[in-house]
Amino acid sequence: MSDKTIDFGFETIPEAEKIGRVKGVFDSVASNYDLMNDAMSVGIHRVWKNMTITRLNPQPGERLLDVAGGTGDIARRFIRAAEDVRARRGGAPASAVICDINDQMLVAGIDAQKDGDMDLTRICGNAEMLPFEDGQFDAVTISFGIRNVTDRMAALREFLRVLKPGGRLAILEFSTPPAHFIRAFYDAYSFAVIPRLGQVLAGDRDSYQYLVESIRKFPKQEQFAEMIREAGFAKVSYQDFSTGIAALHTGWKL
Repeated sequence: MSDKTIDFGFETIPEAEKIGRVKGVFDSVASNYDLMNDAMSVGIHRVWKNMTITRLNPQPGERLLDVAGGTGDIARRFIRAAEDVRARRGGAPASAVICDINDQMLVAGIDAQKDGDMDLTRICGNAEMLPFEDGQFDAVTISFGIRNVTDRMAALREFLRVLKPGGRLAILEFSTPPAHFIRAFYDAYSFAVIPRLGQVLAGDRDSYQYLVESIRKFPKQEQFAEMIREAGFAKVSYQDFSTGIAALHTGWKL
C-alpha cells in the first residue's frame, strides 16, 4: 500500500482515501448542490457559468465533455448556446456528455423538464481515467470540480487526450482573490458563515467545512495555469471573476 498523503481540506490523509472521502461529501450534498454553490459564491456562480459558456463560444454540431458535471448546469448552457447559433446559421445540434465519479450527483442532476430534448448522456467515470477514446470532444469543461480530484495532473492529461485537435478546455474553479482586503473578507465569510449555512440548510456542517478548506488548499491562479501548460495545453490563460473569488482557466489542444 502506498504511503503517499494528500490534503483533504486542511486534513492530511492517505492518498488512497481521498476518492472515497470526496465521494462521501458529494453523496451528502448532492440534493443541495446548487444551494451549496449559492452559499459559497453568494449566488454569483450562475453568472460565472454564463461567462464560461460565452468564452467557450459553442457551435452547432460540437460535442462537449463536462467532467464532474453532475447537475448538468454547464452541459445545458453549452447546448442552448450552440442552439442559438444554429437557429441563425443552421447546422447539426450540439451534444454533451456529463461524466461524474459520483453517481448520486448524476442522479440529482436529472431533470426531464430542464433536459427537454437535448442530446445529453450521463456516464459515471473518474476524471483521472476517462472512459472515452482519444480525440472525441470539441470542448472539455470542469466546473468547481478540479480541486476535488486526487491527481490533478493525470486529469489534465486525460482532458487533453480526449479532445480533438483544435479542441478547447475551460476550468471554472473557486480561487484566491489577489487583493489582501478582499481575500480577508472572503475568508472571514467562508469560514464563519458557509459551514453554518450548511448545517442550517442541509444539515451537514462537516461537508461544507471541507469545501471551504479545499478552496484555500487549491493552487493560486498562475500556479494552476502552469500545471495546465505542463499537461500539454497551448494558449493557456486565466481570467479572474468577481475580484478573484473564482477564476476561469482556458487552454487549447493544438
